[in-house]
Amino acid sequence: MLISRLALVAALTATGSAANAAEHWVYFGTYTGKGETDSKGIYRAKFDDASGKLTAPELAAEMGSPSFVTVHPNKQFLYAVGEGGGKEGGPVVAFAIDAKTGELKKLNEDKSGGPGPCYIVISPKGEFAAVANYGGGSTCVFTVEADGKLGKRLGFVQHTGSSTNPNRQKEPHAHCCAFNAAGDHLYTVDLGIDKIKVFHVSLKKGVEEDTEEDITTPPGSGPRHIAFAPDGKGIYVCGELDSTVNVIKGGKVVQSLSTLPKPTPGNSTAECIVSPDGKFVYVSNRGHNTVAAFKVKDDRMLEAAGHIAGDIKIPRNFNIDPSGKWMLIASQDGGKVGVWARDAETGGAKETGTTVPVSRCVCVKFVPVK
Repeated sequence: MLISRLALVAALTATGSAANAAEHWVYFGTYTGKGETDSKGIYRAKFDDASGKLTAPELAAEMGSPSFVTVHPNKQFLYAVGEGGGKEGGPVVAFAIDAKTGELKKLNEDKSGGPGPCYIVISPKGEFAAVANYGGGSTCVFTVEADGKLGKRLGFVQHTGSSTNPNRQKEPHAHCCAFNAAGDHLYTVDLGIDKIKVFHVSLKKGVEEDTEEDITTPPGSGPRHIAFAPDGKGIYVCGELDSTVNVIKGGKVVQSLSTLPKPTPGNSTAECIVSPDGKFVYVSNRGHNTVAAFKVKDDRMLEAAGHIAGDIKIPRNFNIDPSGKWMLIASQDGGKVGVWARDAETGGAKETGTTVPVSRCVCVKFVPVK
C-alpha cells in the first residue's frame, strides 16, 4: 500500500522541522574496499548545529559501495544504491532510521535495472524512488510503500545517444535525477549524451519519456548533477567535463559560467547544490580542490562569488546543514570530512578545524535527531 498524503502530513508533523533541530545525524555514503582501514558501508556521526562539532563516525549499515544515499521526506527512512552489478543492476536498499540512535535497519532490497547505479532520490510526497544508472545509461523508478519499503518497479527507460567527447561520451551515462516540486516530472542528467532527460511519472501511467521536453546542455559539457532552488523556480546543472555551472530557464541553458578562476587541467566538477535560503549555488571542483560559490540574482542568473578552499582532496560531495550555517565537505581521496563555517551574506565559508575520518566518502546527508 502506497503512502497516503494524510499519512505523510502526519509523519512530517510528528518529525518536526529539520531546520529547527538542535542536532542532526549525518550519514556518509562511501566506496568500500577490502583493507582494514577501508570503508565497510554507510557511516553515521552526530552533528551539533550550534557548535559545528561532529562526533566520531560509526558504521550504520554494512553494504558494498553505497556511493549515494538519500532520505525520505518524513525523515524516517534512508535509501542507498550500491555501485556495480550486471545486466539487472546493482542493489537499491531501503533502511528504517532510528532517529534517537542513528541506527539503520534494513527493510528490503531490489535491483536497479541497469549496471552502475550512482544516484537515488525520493519524490517530494514520498511515493517514488528514482535511480540513475551510470554504467547502463538508464533511469529506473520504484514505488515506495507506507512502511518505507521499496515497492514495485514502476518503470525503466534505457537512454540512447552519444556526444562529442570520445573518451567519456560514446554512450549514455546517467549521473543524477531529481523530481520537480509536484513530484510528477523527473529530470535525469546524462553525462554521456549532454542531455537532461525529462519523464512524466504517475501511478496510473508509470514512467513516460518525452524527448521533446529533454534539455540539451553545451556539447562536451558532460552534465553531472542538477539542483533546484527551494522555491522550485531556479534550475542549475554542473558540467563535469567542462567545469561549468549552467542556468536553465524555459527548457534551455541560458547561462554557462566556469567554476574555476583560471583553466585547471584535469579538473572535473561533481556536486551542485543550492543553499537553504536559495541565495547561493555551489559546485565542487575535483582537481582544483575547491567549492565554487555563485550568487543567485533576482532574475535567477548567477554571478561568481569566489571559492571555498582549505584542506580538501577531491571533493566529490559536500552538503550544507539545514540551518545554513555550516558546510560539510568530504575529501574522497583525503579520507575525511571537514566542517566549514558558512557566511550567509557573502556565500563564503571558512575552515573550523573540525574533521572526522571517513574512508573514501562520497555522499553527505542530514537527518534530525529526536
